[in-house]
Amino acid sequence: MVDQKTREQQLNHALEAMHFGFRALVARPDQRLAELGYSRVHHRILYFIGRNSGCSVNELLAVMRVSKQYLHRPLKRLIDDGLVATTRDTRDRRIKRLSLTRAGAGLESELSGDQRKRFAAVFRQAGPQAEQGWREVMALLVQSGEK
Repeated sequence: MVDQKTREQQLNHALEAMHFGFRALVARPDQRLAELGYSRVHHRILYFIGRNSGCSVNELLAVMRVSKQYLHRPLKRLIDDGLVATTRDTRDRRIKRLSLTRAGAGLESELSGDQRKRFAAVFRQAGPQAEQGWREVMALLVQSGEK
């Protein structure tokens, strides 16, 4: 049985691994975003609109699990800069539907593509069992945050 101090050290190592792993994952996209005057929230918005094309603003808020205040300014900037397009819903004109423009899809692909390549490389190196274990741990972390 592991004593309390040893267990705390193990958990600290897990926290450090998460911190440094995340930093490595976002370093290149963050650099590119900074060159363009954007931040991670802009990337997140592009990513989730890309995966949920045609979603409403409220649907995007629900998918991202953020507030309207968090989303408003960066989404407006992406729209103003021509990376996100809005169209009115055909049944309810009050609803805006969101999609990526060609430029928005290109930027999202550039930013997320780097991250997908990193995941593919480390999953290949770690093997399918390690990948499955990582997915399970991440799903449990998400669930624990929802409680």
